[in-house]
Amino acid sequence: MSRPDAKELLNLVVDAGSWQCWDQSPLDPPAGPEYHQELARARELTGCDEAIATGAATIAGRPVVLILGEFSFLGGSIGMVAADRVVSALRRATAERLPVVALPTSGGTRMQEGTGAFLQMLRITSAVNAHRAAQLPYLVYLRHPTTGGVLASWGSLGHVTAAEPGALIGFLGPRVYQALHGETFEPGVQVAENLHRRGLVDAVLAPDELRAYVVRVLSILAPGEAMPRRLVAADLEGWGMTPEDDSAWASVSASRSPSRPGVREVLEHAASEAVLLSGTGAAGTFSGLVMALARFGDVSCVLIGQDRAGAPEAEPLGPAELREARRGMRLAAALGLPVVTLIDTGGAALSPEAESGGLAREIAQCLSDLIDLDVPTVSVLLGQGTGGAAIAFLPADAVIAARHGWLSPLPLEGASVILFHDASRAPEMADRQNIRAADLARFGLVDRIVPEMPDAADEPERFAVRVGAAIEAEVRRVSAQDSVGRHRRRVQRFDRLGANLVMQT
Repeated sequence: MSRPDAKELLNLVVDAGSWQCWDQSPLDPPAGPEYHQELARARELTGCDEAIATGAATIAGRPVVLILGEFSFLGGSIGMVAADRVVSALRRATAERLPVVALPTSGGTRMQEGTGAFLQMLRITSAVNAHRAAQLPYLVYLRHPTTGGVLASWGSLGHVTAAEPGALIGFLGPRVYQALHGETFEPGVQVAENLHRRGLVDAVLAPDELRAYVVRVLSILAPGEAMPRRLVAADLEGWGMTPEDDSAWASVSASRSPSRPGVREVLEHAASEAVLLSGTGAAGTFSGLVMALARFGDVSCVLIGQDRAGAPEAEPLGPAELREARRGMRLAAALGLPVVTLIDTGGAALSPEAESGGLAREIAQCLSDLIDLDVPTVSVLLGQGTGGAAIAFLPADAVIAARHGWLSPLPLEGASVILFHDASRAPEMADRQNIRAADLARFGLVDRIVPEMPDAADEPERFAVRVGAAIEAEVRRVSAQDSVGRHRRRVQRFDRLGANLVMQT
């Protein structure tokens, strides 16, 4: 497979004529003549003066800083000069408030420089942390191969991480493993596609797809940039109605329909842009979670949605998906983006494996993280809202519910068995537990009800667009509040909710 070198990749990604190199002529570290001869040969053979090149360019008119590795230069290894370039580029990008696109390919630390080169991992990681602390985007594209200290530092710290198809990506290179252990490394483990399946890489992209991907990500992260809305006046018909005449069981039945639109339809029909992140099942594995960077109209967010279509009854939401959701919350905090959660679950996994994986702890951690997040939060009760998996995504500054969204501590059949030893009284339990969106609005939990006319399954696209419009409106409303006051109101909201429930039930 032919793979582009640093110069060829640069030409694929940046606007023509926009590249401005930031690097100074290298001053080689003190070393013996043999190493200096190696450096001289590498420069002569590659036309590069080091394994790293840095500079600024534009991508579709957007200014970015690029950090490029060149594997043909001593295996892309990082010595002190290469590390200086990475650190300097990161610090300058932070000072000038520019996003960084890192394009590493490396065998790791430069062995000729020993421990001094090894310690550069600390400097580089510190510079990445400072860039991220400034809430500036740090995007990574892992190229073939990326191993060792590069992968274990700046190669694994991206807000969003993509990888080259078939790329060897791993901490220990297979040649070193074989020398140390006397056997070959298991094939297929250190490959980009396997890391994608396991949620460690957000996308696998050919080099000629990278430019469009970066443009999409930065279009979501660019503050205040106008994006087209998909809402039209007809979609506002019946907005805000609270249909008190719906029976609770009618909502339960509607929410369980296989044809009911879910989180993926909301992204497809309502988001002006969306980029899926790891753990979404995009590589063909089942997952009950969809996570994305998304824009609805002119507001951006990290969307974390429960996906019934991706999680059949045999694979309900478990501890791993909840941990992935918490990764989305951390990403939102790192980028200063609002969090939007979409709730649509028949319940959490109830199994020995889930218990061993710490299910209850992960529910508690999700609750704790959402309650204490510094960024604006909006939750959407899109359909089923059963048990701990539902409430783990619920605490928010604003709560939206679909007309047939509902919330219950257990599947209604289970609640019926507990009280009546008979699952057939589930409809009665639905009425007794006040599960409907209208009930939740009356208690003060739900701020806005999205109409279904009469059922989301009858009008999936228009329903999804209305959900997107509600998300945009509520994110904009809570984002306008100061962060200290917003968090105080979030906590007070739950206290008031408890008082309302006592008075109305």
